[in-house]
Amino acid sequence: MDDSRPIFLQIAEQLENDIISGALPEETQVPSTNELAAFLRINPATAGKGVNLLVDSGVLYKKRGIGMFVADGARARLMAERRDQFREQYLAPLLAEAQKLGITPVQLAAMIQDGTR
Repeated sequence: MDDSRPIFLQIAEQLENDIISGALPEETQVPSTNELAAFLRINPATAGKGVNLLVDSGVLYKKRGIGMFVADGARARLMAERRDQFREQYLAPLLAEAQKLGITPVQLAAMIQDGTR
């Protein structure tokens, strides 16, 4: 856990990461808030707050008396949201700086290709 961010947000993000990676496929049950709380040694209300963020956003849904499950389409929705965040947080500033420096899109693409080798 990262002390600089609220634990409930970190729980929600970890569950999102597990959905995106395929560790939690759609229509599978996620750990209960009590299981999360016991594993992370936190208050169950904190774990519940993280899980409820995902319920509110439609990523998880409740089956009464059974638990929480990953919703259909959750992975695609999360990936689209993360791509948008990536574009805003990383790509837009990168493109703005490249433009200031006179780096063309072709040159930038070549730099990226060279950086991945």
